[in-house]
Amino acid sequence: MWVRSSWGVSLFAASLLLSMVTAQVAKQPKSSSPWLTLSGDAPMVIAKGGFSGLFPESSSNAYAFAYIAGSPDTVSWCDVRLTKDGVGICLPEIIMDNCTDATYAFPDGKNTYIVNGVSTTGWFSVDYTMKNLSQVFLKQEVLSRTFRFDGTFHILSVEDVETQVKPPSFWLNIQHDMFYRQHNLSMRSYLISLSKRIIIDYVSSPEVAFLTSISSRFKKSKMKLVFRFLEETTIEPSTNQTYGSLLKNLTFVKTFASGILVPKDYIWPVTSDLYLQPHTSLVSDAHKVGLEVFASDFANDAVLSYNYSYDPLAEYLSFADNGVFSVDGVLTDFPITASEAIGCFAHVDKNSSANVKPVVLSHNGASGVFPGSTDLAYQQAVDDGADIIDCSVQVTQDGTLICMSSINLMDDTTVTRSPLNTRSSIIPEIQTGLGIYTFNLTWDEIQKNLKPAISNPELAYNLVRNPRFKNAGKFMTLSDFLAFAKRNKALSGALINIEHAAFLAEKLNYSITDAVISALKDSGFTNQTDQEVLIQSSSSAVLMKMKQKTKCKLVYMVDESIRDADASSIADIKHFADTVSVQKQSVYPQSLEFITGETKLVQKLQSAGLSVYVYVLRNEFVSQAWDFFSDPVVEINNYVQGAGVDGIITDFPVTAVAYKRNTCSKLGDDAPGYMRPVQVGGLLQIIDPQAQPPALAPMPVLEVSDVVEAPLPPASLKPLSQTNEQNAVAPAAQPSAGPRCTAAFNLLVSLLMLIGALLFI
Repeated sequence: MWVRSSWGVSLFAASLLLSMVTAQVAKQPKSSSPWLTLSGDAPMVIAKGGFSGLFPESSSNAYAFAYIAGSPDTVSWCDVRLTKDGVGICLPEIIMDNCTDATYAFPDGKNTYIVNGVSTTGWFSVDYTMKNLSQVFLKQEVLSRTFRFDGTFHILSVEDVETQVKPPSFWLNIQHDMFYRQHNLSMRSYLISLSKRIIIDYVSSPEVAFLTSISSRFKKSKMKLVFRFLEETTIEPSTNQTYGSLLKNLTFVKTFASGILVPKDYIWPVTSDLYLQPHTSLVSDAHKVGLEVFASDFANDAVLSYNYSYDPLAEYLSFADNGVFSVDGVLTDFPITASEAIGCFAHVDKNSSANVKPVVLSHNGASGVFPGSTDLAYQQAVDDGADIIDCSVQVTQDGTLICMSSINLMDDTTVTRSPLNTRSSIIPEIQTGLGIYTFNLTWDEIQKNLKPAISNPELAYNLVRNPRFKNAGKFMTLSDFLAFAKRNKALSGALINIEHAAFLAEKLNYSITDAVISALKDSGFTNQTDQEVLIQSSSSAVLMKMKQKTKCKLVYMVDESIRDADASSIADIKHFADTVSVQKQSVYPQSLEFITGETKLVQKLQSAGLSVYVYVLRNEFVSQAWDFFSDPVVEINNYVQGAGVDGIITDFPVTAVAYKRNTCSKLGDDAPGYMRPVQVGGLLQIIDPQAQPPALAPMPVLEVSDVVEAPLPPASLKPLSQTNEQNAVAPAAQPSAGPRCTAAFNLLVSLLMLIGALLFI
C-alpha cells in the first residue's frame, strides 16, 4: 500500500499539466442569444466530483483539475455524506467500498443497514468520525479508468472543497435523508448550518420530502433547489410514487424546486441496441412551467449511442445545440469535453468552409461508421467533409483492381463464412498466419459470395462499431472509386495506397504500379485541375517508380514507430516523396497509455520541406492516451496545435472536420484554455513513483537502410489467372502429411475460421 497526502503539492503539480490560459466564455446578450435554455445563457458545465473521469472522484486533484482543464465557470458537484460526528464529506456513493480503501483501513468495518427499504452491506461513513476517516484514501471507482492516482488523496469535507478549491459555483447533491435520520443525523440541520458559513449555489435531491422541508427556509436566498429524478421505475421514498409518475406532474415539482436533474435518456431515449430514438418533449415541457433542466450521466468512456460514432462531444451538442431545445446544464465526469462543445463547437455553420489545416484524410473511407472501402464508407466520408478519400488498392485473380483495406480478405469481408473459406493459404512474405488473398479470387467470386465486414479495432474492449450496418455497402473497384472522387468536387483529392508491389511482381509477375497508372489515365482523374492524386506506400521503390511515370503527389508511409530520422534518411525520402505519414506513437510516445514526451520528428521532417500526416486516429476512448482525457478532439488538437502535423488520417472524418470548423480555431492566443494543447507527459509528474508505468524502451531511428530499396522487378499487366495457372502460392504453403491428414487439416482450419466468424463478425 502506498500513499501520499499533499494537497499543496498535488495542486501545484496539476497546474503544470496544461499549458493553458483559461478564459471565460463570452456571454451574448439574452436578446440575441442563440441558446434555447430557460435563461438564454449558455448551458452550465457541472463537474461531477471534479474531473472524475481521470482522478478519483471528489479528490483534491479532481476538483482542481476541472478548472485547469475546463472552463473557469465550471460548477463543482459534491455528493454529500455524513460522518458519525455530523461532518459533511464528498463521496460518490453511500458505501465507501468502491471509491475508497476503507476496506483496507478498517478490515472489520463491514455493516448492513436498510437504505430506502433495501438491505445494503458495506462500509458506511456514519460508522466513522472525520478523524477516523483521515486514515482513508480515495480511489477510482470505475475500473476501466486508470488506477495510478489511487491511494494519493484524502477524503475532503464540503468545507475543504470550498476553502481549498474556491469554486465559482458549488452544487451539493443530498440523498438518503431518511437513512441519516435513523442514525440521529439531520441533513436539513447540517445544510442550514453550512449555509451560514459558505455560499451554496445549488442543492439537489431525489427526495421530495427533503426538498419540501427546506424550500421555505431558503425561499429568499439565491440557492436553487433541484429535484433529481432517478430511473423511471424506481420508487421515490417519501411519496411512494415512481419517478416516471412524478415526471408527469411537473407543476407539482415546481412548487418546491426551480429545476430538475434527469438521466440523459429521459431526453434522448436509446434502444436496447444503442441507437437513438426521437427526443422527448421533456425539456420544452419543463421550460413551459419555468423549470430548468439539467441532464446527467455524461462520461466520455460511457456506453454511447452508435449515432454519435464514439464522439462524446457530438453527444453534448445533441443536448445543447439541436435547433429545438437546449438543456440548462450537463453533469459530467469530463468537464473539458462539455466546455469544448458549448464554448467552441455549438452554433457552427455546417456549410461553412473549414480552415486549411489540418488536411483530413479518410482511412478506408469513414470506416468507423460503415465497413471500410465500400460505397457507403466513401459517401459518408464525403458527407462528413473529408478533404481526401483513400483507396488501398488490391488486385483480384482476374486482374481487377479493387479498394480493400487489406490484401487478406479475412480482415474486412465475410469470406470465412462463405463457400470460399477453403481458399486459405500461408504466405510468409505477407503474414505468418492463414489468409485468403484477393489475388486468389476473381472479382466475380468476391461480388457474388462475400459481404463487407466493418472493422472493430477495439474488439478486445468489447467496443464494436455500428452493428446494424456491420455488413452494409458494396465493394468498389479502383475505377469506380476514381469516378466517385471525380464527381465529388468538394474533395481536394484522392489517395491510392499501394502495398505488396514487390511480392506481386516477383511471385505473380504482376505490376500493380503499372496497373494503377493505367487506371489513372483511363479515369481522366489526373487531368483534374482542382483535385490531386496522392500515391502512398511504405515502399520507396513504389514511390520512385510513380515519380518517374506520374505527376502525382507522393506520400511515404513509415510503417513502424520511430523516435527520430537521421539526416541521410530524410534526404533520401526527399528524392521520392513530398509527404511522410507517421504513426501516432512516433510523435507522442506512450507507456501504458501515458504519454512520456514528444519527439522532434514532425519539426525535423517539416524543416526539410516535407509535409507530415499522422495515422490512424480513432474515436474510441481506449485509443487515446490518458493525457487526452478520452476525448478525440483533445487528441486531434494536440497533434495539430501541439505537434503541428499537416494532416490527420482518421476512421472518423466527421470528428476531424468538426474540429477544423470550431469557432475557437481562429482565436490564437485568445482561445480558451480547454482548446489549448495539453502538456504532454504532464500526468507522469503527479503519479506516485511507486505507481509509475514502466520506462518505454527506445524506439528505433529511421536510417537510410530502412528507406532504400531495390527497384521493382519488371512484371506483366496481364490478369493473374493468365500468368499463374496455379493460383499463386496458395495451398502449397499449408502443412502436408498425406491426403487424409491434409483433408483433416483443411477441415479443422475451416471450422476454426467459421467459429471465429460467428464470434466476431
